[in-house]
Amino acid sequence: MTRLASVRPDSAPARERQCGPTIRDGFTLVEVMLAASVLVFVIASSLTVIQYGMRAVDTARNMTLAGQICQSALEVLRLQNWTQISALPAEATVNITDVISSGTATPLDSALNAVAAHFTCSRTITDPKINMRTITIQVNWRGNDGRLHSLSAKARYAKNGLNDYLYTSH
Repeated sequence: MTRLASVRPDSAPARERQCGPTIRDGFTLVEVMLAASVLVFVIASSLTVIQYGMRAVDTARNMTLAGQICQSALEVLRLQNWTQISALPAEATVNITDVISSGTATPLDSALNAVAAHFTCSRTITDPKINMRTITIQVNWRGNDGRLHSLSAKARYAKNGLNDYLYTSH
């Protein structure tokens, strides 16, 4: 009588089937598609965050430049006497080049004029009291995203000279 060989569970082929993935196992198409979807979502989110960050940097840089333009315009007015201030029109456009230029044709002046071309500046003078003028310098610009931005500085010029000034943004 011949005995048939029985397959025991601890034999090599049975052990390979029970112990997890073998060399022939791999990722399924669904797993690959899910991993690719997560990767696309992460990249798209990163690009959006970078875009908002660059917009914030652009706004901060232009806000700083607008503040410097306002301060320079008020410093020019600080050098004038009461008669000159009283003779200024109630509303006027300020030439930014006259405000920020050193008066000489240096490479720095050329760079400043190129940057200042993106800004517009206006001056408004009101007289709340007899011997006092309120001077408002407003700087406008468009950001990289096309939105209009504005920064203004107000100062009070009394008959005895210019008082301190403060910035307001819109």
